[in-house]
Amino acid sequence: MKDLFAKDMEALRARSLDRHLREITTAQGPEVEIGGRRRLINFSSNDYLGLANDPRLSDAAITAIDEFGAGAGASRLISGTQSPHLSLERALAQWKQTEAALCFNSGYAAALGTIPTLVVKNDVVLLDKLCHASLIDGAKLSGAVLRVFPHNHVAKLESHLEWSRREHSGKRVLIVTESVFSMDGDRAPLRELVELKKHFGALLMLDEAHAVGVIGPNGRGLTAAENLNDDVDVQMGTLSKALGASGGYICGSRTLIDWLINRARSFIYSTAPSPAVVAAALAAVEFLSSSEGEERRLLLWERIRLMQDLLPRSELDKKHSAASSAIFPWIVGDEKAALNLTDALQSEGFLVPAIRYPTVAKGSARLRITVTAAHQADQIRALCQAIRYLALKRSDLTV
Repeated sequence: MKDLFAKDMEALRARSLDRHLREITTAQGPEVEIGGRRRLINFSSNDYLGLANDPRLSDAAITAIDEFGAGAGASRLISGTQSPHLSLERALAQWKQTEAALCFNSGYAAALGTIPTLVVKNDVVLLDKLCHASLIDGAKLSGAVLRVFPHNHVAKLESHLEWSRREHSGKRVLIVTESVFSMDGDRAPLRELVELKKHFGALLMLDEAHAVGVIGPNGRGLTAAENLNDDVDVQMGTLSKALGASGGYICGSRTLIDWLINRARSFIYSTAPSPAVVAAALAAVEFLSSSEGEERRLLLWERIRLMQDLLPRSELDKKHSAASSAIFPWIVGDEKAALNLTDALQSEGFLVPAIRYPTVAKGSARLRITVTAAHQADQIRALCQAIRYLALKRSDLTV
């Protein structure tokens, strides 16, 4: 049995596609310690607002443990719904300006439970090619007909909608996309998508995972930034990125949330999230809703603009002209070359992950650089200088 997967692992290593776990021996932050040995400046985290180790969240979690214990004890429909769960959902709905909200153990669980609840066999899901794996898996699990449109290609989506109307008349059509795409950092053309969904009578599900806390007033996401809150049927997000905690959520109409409570299998058949995690997420939502939270978000954008100004562009990366989010892809191409560049940056004192197939397409391996409000300007300058030096050595820098 121990050798059952040896050849498969050997094949992965030969293509520079094997992965391993990296032990972090400190809390998340702009600097982390690897394996208890070396401190690195951390440009790998989705903790965009620096809340993962914020005392507000820690204190809220400790207070919740003191009052409600460490675990929820059961699924939400059995006996696991505690006061912190309901408080968080009320706060999320108020913050996102929707009728109701429902929390899941993870963003992955939210996608996997929600999509099969919205569509079934012979319905249609139209999915952006660069959607997260959780959205793809949720669409496949639903049993609906799945069609993929090229990334942000509105004309092709319109063609798919026309096909759906013709070939699946009377069936439900669900458009699924992300507001900010996790590996490219660009945004969906939300206004155009809303126009199409209205014209064809489709539903629109938007994953705001990487927009929440970053984009829009009080970090409410792209729907709020574009003033389209009432036009997006299903708003999905995570509590684990800018909100600094863990879990996922769906926001929408009261009837949508009631339907999910009755039909979303990843919600029904999972033990509820721990009271501590839920309380920490609630503290983050309350912080973002405050003037201090908005100041932190604006500070993040100062850091984003600094990175935009200083980061050199790789020869393979011609499309990113203006920063759309806190995510900066530095395209390398070859998987082994991306790993080598990550290792070289680590030698210079930076933690920047190499992203490879199947997370991105073959031949489009990259460094995925994320900026947070907790980064100092000098740390961003130092990283950009190191990338410029290493890229010039590789002769793949556009200057």
